[in-house]
Amino acid sequence: MILINLLPHREIARKRARQMFNTSLGVSAVFGALIAGGVYLWYQGQISSQQDRNTFLTGEIKKLDDEIKEVATLEEEIAALKARQQAVENLQADRNLPVHLMNEAVLQLPDGIYLKGVKQENQNVLLSGVAQSNERVSELLRNLSRNSEWVSKPELIEIVSANMALSPKEQRRVYNFTVRVQLQRASDVQKAASAASGAKSS
Repeated sequence: MILINLLPHREIARKRARQMFNTSLGVSAVFGALIAGGVYLWYQGQISSQQDRNTFLTGEIKKLDDEIKEVATLEEEIAALKARQQAVENLQADRNLPVHLMNEAVLQLPDGIYLKGVKQENQNVLLSGVAQSNERVSELLRNLSRNSEWVSKPELIEIVSANMALSPKEQRRVYNFTVRVQLQRASDVQKAASAASGAKSS
């Protein structure tokens, strides 16, 4: 006996294929959504961890900036203390400079010259006096420039001839002079002495 299928099998096959396609499409959409959601969550986690790292780094940078400011303040205070210490050391070392100046005046003044005044401003000293002749003043300048370690850069400011009364009847021509010299600090003298000893030893 022959069986004949009178049902619309092609439409049923199409319907099944359409249902399978829709099912696979739905499954694919679900998988795609799950994958997209997973990727999104992973990126969100990465962004969150990076933001946490950035926040941590920002806090550490702020701490370092505060420490750098403290170090800069400390360096300024150290520089100010060093300047004060240097000023105190200079005052301590320079307190004997008038003694050295008087000693040099005694040692370097040639015969025929006497001093009338000594005026000091910082390291500059003005020597005013009377000389028997111009040659005596020249000799004084040579002595101060060559033989003295405590004074340097002697400079003749002025020299004026004048008459000095030795007695009511006797007068003598003399020369009033003013010389400027620079007084050396004790530290400069020590440096020059150590340099000279080093040059001799080498």
